[in-house]
Amino acid sequence: MVNWIWLFFIVISVVVAAATGRMDAVTQAAFDGAKNGVTICFGLISILVFWMGLMRIAEDAGLLARLARLLSPLVRLLFPDVPKGHPAMGYIMSNMSANILGLGNAATPMGIKAMQELQKLNPNPDTATPAMCTLLALNTSSITLVPTTLIAIRMNYGSVNPAEIVGTTLAATAVATIAAIALDRWYRHRQPPLAPPTAEQPLGKQEHRSAGLLRSRGSGKRPAT
Repeated sequence: MVNWIWLFFIVISVVVAAATGRMDAVTQAAFDGAKNGVTICFGLISILVFWMGLMRIAEDAGLLARLARLLSPLVRLLFPDVPKGHPAMGYIMSNMSANILGLGNAATPMGIKAMQELQKLNPNPDTATPAMCTLLALNTSSITLVPTTLIAIRMNYGSVNPAEIVGTTLAATAVATIAAIALDRWYRHRQPPLAPPTAEQPLGKQEHRSAGLLRSRGSGKRPAT
């Protein structure tokens, strides 16, 4: 879907530029965008390598494992339909721990593995389970202690204090996570709507036949149809 959106933007831009005689501006913007993209990527490499290396040290030191153990009671509360000891629980805790520490690259494969394990528990493979929806909501709104990528981008653009967003990012992601959990709980506990009566058996006939069956059970006679 996203690819079609980008294709739509590109086609519209080219058509409008051709109609207004500004194809040279489109060509120049394409080259400038490619140049800026490469410049930003190379500028971020050293910063991201530093942060990812630092986080890898924390991971090897057992920080992620300890954080996962601390999150275990919360994960059991958020995913009550996942059996205790199931492999999905380990991947979910690792995914949440990596997201909290800003390890997006480490969180992604853990999230994919968690989804694959949750799919094994899915009685209807064509429909997402409540646990899958909860995991997706938590990934989208995860609390982040260290926004590594944002700090790296701010450093690349010469920010005087690139880490000053840590507090506001923590507050924003905390509010987003609370909202996501609240909505997830609400949808989990919402009662499904009653199925409407079929066209072959209208509501009035259903009620009449049900009343007849009740009377027949009390009298021992079969109701008339």
